[in-house]
Amino acid sequence: MGKIVKIGFIAIAVFSLASMVSAQRSMELTAVRLVNLDLYAGRWYEIAKYPNKFQKQCYGNTTATYTVKKNQKLEVLNECLKQDGTTDTAKADGKIADKKSFAKLKVRFAPECLSFLPFVWANYWIIDLDPNYEYAVVGEPSRKYLWILSRTPEMNDAVYQDILWRIQKKGYVPNRLVKTLQNITTVKGAAVEKN
Repeated sequence: MGKIVKIGFIAIAVFSLASMVSAQRSMELTAVRLVNLDLYAGRWYEIAKYPNKFQKQCYGNTTATYTVKKNQKLEVLNECLKQDGTTDTAKADGKIADKKSFAKLKVRFAPECLSFLPFVWANYWIIDLDPNYEYAVVGEPSRKYLWILSRTPEMNDAVYQDILWRIQKKGYVPNRLVKTLQNITTVKGAAVEKN
């Protein structure tokens, strides 16, 4: 009888946890109230991310550089160091999806000739932002993707923990994040972590 009760309690706990996560994910994701794109522009260092297939070649030193162009368009240059010591780059075009807040953007890595197709544009929402633009958190409504960015290659742990607390309240799962190595150098054609 004791085993049955114990299994029952475990089942209830698992069901409750699953229900809580499901409820959090069904919440509508909110972006920050207002973004000044001129202040947002420039280089950002990736501190952590949800693993994704389009960055699987990246070993470390991952950055994103944003440039504001004419007509409120953006250019995004993503760079990272691969295991073999070479640099991988990807350029994207960005456009504003919400002209009130400038916090909801769309980005396209596909060729320009395909830009008329809605599915080549991905959601890029700024969901947390330091008042001085020292860090930013980027996500999207399905919560499949998440990035924590910083103006510097390292982030104070107290700041990082505060971000984790806030994103959890937005329905993200902090323990899915993988920290990005930002102290990588190349030695004899291979990427290695600095001592």
